[in-house]
Amino acid sequence: MNDAPLVETRGLTKRYGRIDAVDGLDLTVRRGEVYGFLGPNGAGKSTTLRMLLGLVRPTSGSARVLGEEPGSPAALAGVGALVESPAFYPYLSGRDNLRVMARYAGVGPERVEEALETVELSGRARDKFKKYSLGMKQRLGVAAALLKDPKLLILDEPTNGLDPKGMAEMRKLIKRLGGGERTVLLSSHLLGEVEQVCDRVGVIRGGKLIAEGTVAGLRAGSGLLVRAEPLEVAAGMVRRIPGVEGVEIGEGLLRVDADPGRAAEINRRLVLAGLKVSELRPAEQTLEEVFLELTGEEGR
Repeated sequence: MNDAPLVETRGLTKRYGRIDAVDGLDLTVRRGEVYGFLGPNGAGKSTTLRMLLGLVRPTSGSARVLGEEPGSPAALAGVGALVESPAFYPYLSGRDNLRVMARYAGVGPERVEEALETVELSGRARDKFKKYSLGMKQRLGVAAALLKDPKLLILDEPTNGLDPKGMAEMRKLIKRLGGGERTVLLSSHLLGEVEQVCDRVGVIRGGKLIAEGTVAGLRAGSGLLVRAEPLEVAAGMVRRIPGVEGVEIGEGLLRVDADPGRAAEINRRLVLAGLKVSELRPAEQTLEEVFLELTGEEGR
């Protein structure tokens, strides 16, 4: 049972009239990971999260959250969520707002203090919510989601609208929250955010999951980068090696279109020819390049 995914969807679909906001989504979030749900605005991320929380009914397909029906008391007991901007009583303090929510959630007052400490708001807990900065408001929203000490934490664009300092603080918080037994499902359109905090990433476009894997796995491209001297001589030699489809010179490197498994052969031939090989590694794309390629945003 401990190996069972915390979130699993099969063919999950939400249709509004003729528009498929989410289209046949197969998603798996494993226990103990920070899963980045990445896609451009309007890709279907928020609609998916709302279905997982039972706020929106799917048109077809199925979903299980903590092994239960989304929105059921058994599922919600182990889930904390921050979807869009948090709403609190403006004239109550941060602490009193959490105390109100704790009563509704049926948890003890000690969880209020623990949640405030986790999001580093203990020193401002007496201040009224209306005096909080946007970053503090977002962190109080995360504190509210933590009151039940959930197994699964769902965060929908938690850094939206924050300044660089607030974004850095939120990323640091998400990293801490994702350690140990807790699982975090993070929706975002920000590449840097996902790259810095997530273990695995699912890329969604037009309501469909079009790629999934680790950040390193998604960035891994086919081909090799070779730094050798003299560079022009090396390029000519590499072009003649069987299995090499093409060679380009750029930024003092050879970009070799070949199976990375050919690296040893390429290195051997260059060294035997008396060339100095100082670098030879698999080519990698940036996450931005992968994202633009997958989502078709390149050129817009």
